[in-house]
Amino acid sequence: MLKTLLNVFKIDELRNKILFTLGMLLVFRIGHWIPLPGVNQEKLQELFDQAAKTGGSGLAAVASYVTMFSGGSLQQSTIFGLGIMPYITAGIIFQILGSFLPQFKAIQEEGPSGRQKIMEYTRYATVALCVVQGIGWLTYLTKSDLIRPEWLQNPLWWFMSLSALTAGTMFLMWLGEQIDKHGIGNGASMIIMAGILANIPNAIEMVKVNFEPADPNKMGWMGLILLAAGFVGVTMAAVLMQVAQRRIPIQQAKHTRGRKVYGGQKSYLPMRINHGGVMPIIFASSLMIFPTVIFVQIKEWARQGGNTGFFVDLSTFLADNFAGHAFLYLLTYVAMIYFFSYFWITVQFNPEDMSKQLKEHGSFIPGLRPGPRTAEYLETVVTRVTFVGAGFLALIAVLPTVINGAMNVDMMVTQFLGGTGLLIVVSVCMDFLQRVEANLMMRNYQGFLGGEGDGGGRLAGGTPR
Repeated sequence: MLKTLLNVFKIDELRNKILFTLGMLLVFRIGHWIPLPGVNQEKLQELFDQAAKTGGSGLAAVASYVTMFSGGSLQQSTIFGLGIMPYITAGIIFQILGSFLPQFKAIQEEGPSGRQKIMEYTRYATVALCVVQGIGWLTYLTKSDLIRPEWLQNPLWWFMSLSALTAGTMFLMWLGEQIDKHGIGNGASMIIMAGILANIPNAIEMVKVNFEPADPNKMGWMGLILLAAGFVGVTMAAVLMQVAQRRIPIQQAKHTRGRKVYGGQKSYLPMRINHGGVMPIIFASSLMIFPTVIFVQIKEWARQGGNTGFFVDLSTFLADNFAGHAFLYLLTYVAMIYFFSYFWITVQFNPEDMSKQLKEHGSFIPGLRPGPRTAEYLETVVTRVTFVGAGFLALIAVLPTVINGAMNVDMMVTQFLGGTGLLIVVSVCMDFLQRVEANLMMRNYQGFLGGEGDGGGRLAGGTPR
């Protein structure tokens, strides 16, 4: 490992990319501490601390999810409060539109110019989403009495705060694009990962260890060992599922030209077990926020004036069973993850197109005729593989709630040291290591993942670089 790290810093280009990426992430963390004017940060922090202890409900839970998935900082309500999520959402929207609408699909097929148009549309859509989300967040702050009185009646505060939130997201978008261009790794994903990792020290501080056996509210040493072992096991499982593949054998057809025979090589078509990555969890989590918020508001509205009856009982039942720890909520959450896993693979992978590509390149799956039979087989494999991957995502998603209930561990700890946050970190780290590995192998250095190389920076034949 030490030798590999030294090899990384021997290569000027790779070293500069890594240092540039770290510098951009440092800029992101500096902006994390620039607050919006007029917001009572102390009361806002108390609100989020209470939401973290109870599992979160209402718009406080919305802000908690947005913070984890966007790399933003709504707990302090800073200029980077909305994070980079509006940009990611806009990109996903246009990616889905490109799969269903012929107009956008034709633009995507234009090549670099088409991608440039889609990127331009994505930026405009990002601004629109920032305005909508910013207005919603600022409205919540005003209604929750979190704005200082001297700022509340000033119309310039709305314009200034909304502009700051929008400009912050656009700056993060630019920061991510600079990482893509001059750094290493996916810029947006690196920003999200940096936001998650920055909260891990706070989560570790909230782990209460029972040094004296008389304190029942703290975790014992055995519980701490089980918690650490569980996190290690989840991390190992997440890494395994990120790299797991179902390899479909591919045979290239032979071509005879004169007395020579060409082709006939064997290869494989890799089908990732977790093809959707963390996107199904993000979609499911985003949608599951709405019933939680809506049913709580309906419950409060129904109970006004001391009303009783069937409607009050029904609203109470729905509000209690769609809380973040209830069985009905978790069951619906798992079903949504399965739905979006199949939806995402449908958008990303088309068995008929893959069958046509194999036929056009003179390749086939042994034992299957090219064409509809191959497409049918690919669709069957994708369906089965996606079922396993969705089950893994569902397990990862509900794990924080299970740990919270079984071991009495704070939700803040389980949210950032396990579950979705951990899956995001593992995914981004694996992508980062693979990119570094590719740069090392390209220069004939041995990499982190066990690639071959002499470690001396020499080309084939012994020629020094």
